[in-house]
Amino acid sequence: MNITKLIKRLSTGAFVGCFIGLLVAVLISFQLGPSNIRFSGTDIVNLFFGCIVAGWGFSLSGLIYEREDIALPLQIIFQMVIGMGVLFLIAIYLKWMPITLGIGPIITWIIIACVFAAVFWFGFYIYYYLVARDLNNKLND
Repeated sequence: MNITKLIKRLSTGAFVGCFIGLLVAVLISFQLGPSNIRFSGTDIVNLFFGCIVAGWGFSLSGLIYEREDIALPLQIIFQMVIGMGVLFLIAIYLKWMPITLGIGPIITWIIIACVFAAVFWFGFYIYYYLVARDLNNKLND
């Protein structure tokens, strides 16, 4: 992998991670009422850097898709295990995951994280599928 491709992958991961983090923060604010939420400067900094690292976990593990000798379902499992593992470690470290409130909120947090990951994975899959289809159409014309 060349340095340009690595920088592109890292910047895409950071962007998507920050987008998802901010989207979640906004959804939480809407759920609880924006006037009832107070994010401190530390919360914002932790959100920013935590989301960047989580985005890197998903984007760098996505390198597995360049291996044509591995079946797509195994590639998906590999990326999700690595990406979710990084996310969960960050969530525990930054106290995003409510581990002191019992198993119910933890399971809810994990389900929500998995849904977000699946939705974004599917979005990227469709995007790259359409790009490949367009390139194939141009080659056949």
